Amino acid sequence: MPHAASRTRFLPALDAGAEIAWDELTRGWILSIGGAEQSHVDLADPSRVFYEYLARIARAADVLRPAGRPVRALHLGGGAMTLPRYLRATRPGSQQTIVELARELPGFVLEHLPWPGPDEPRLLIGDAREQLAALRAEGAPPFELVVLDVFAGDDAPPHLRERSFYEEIAALLAPDGALAVNVGDDPGLGFFAEQAERVLAACDEHDAPAFADLWCLADATMLDRGRAGNLILLGSPNPLPRGHLEALRAAGPHPAAVLDRMGLEDWLREGGRGR
Repeated sequence: MPHAASRTRFLPALDAGAEIAWDELTRGWILSIGGAEQSHVDLADPSRVFYEYLARIARAADVLRPAGRPVRALHLGGGAMTLPRYLRATRPGSQQTIVELARELPGFVLEHLPWPGPDEPRLLIGDAREQLAALRAEGAPPFELVVLDVFAGDDAPPHLRERSFYEEIAALLAPDGALAVNVGDDPGLGFFAEQAERVLAACDEHDAPAFADLWCLADATMLDRGRAGNLILLGSPNPLPRGHLEALRAAGPHPAAVLDRMGLEDWLREGGRGR
């Protein structure tokens, strides 16, 4: 693919245009939707994850699962398939499913940023919550990793903000699996606080809690709530091993903060909703 020209496509489901353009500074291809950068792909080295929040999820996968071992992964929100490409490069043989709302986006991406082999992920088109129900109905085997990357701040669809949505995701997780949620937010981090509280509520169900643990991964400077950015919620049906705290901090990107469940709950109490 020549580096000279960008490619564009209108996405009716999002009422926005998509563009794929070469970025000389980062030596990679950038997918933008509605003028906002969404994904960065290095076709020459798919194991290089440029965006900081995606790198945190990639490092979490590295820490949580034995190196090189294939995983069953579900990606709710596909973008330019940066993380699926990363998992293919670092964990050959992984079985991956991508759910994408915009019907035209996966074809547009793969036309200009080809998948590096014959083992393309399974693509499901539609609303993330509806596709979760479809996967349950077909009896899909449990996933070891679910990545939720559909939020664009406080205007996220209400049905994707509910505790019950997270409980439905948990129903598709393996007992030792993990959910990684990318939450982009504005200064104050009120939307992030809301989502953390929703998942924590799913941890506190007395009869059958959906999650046993919830951690936060972030740039350490984000925790004062003073700027916009992305934070990652990391949840699991079973307690996350304590030894992973330092491993995740060391993995970066830096400066890295990792809050365990108690630390996250304290952070929420100290700041309320951040507004």
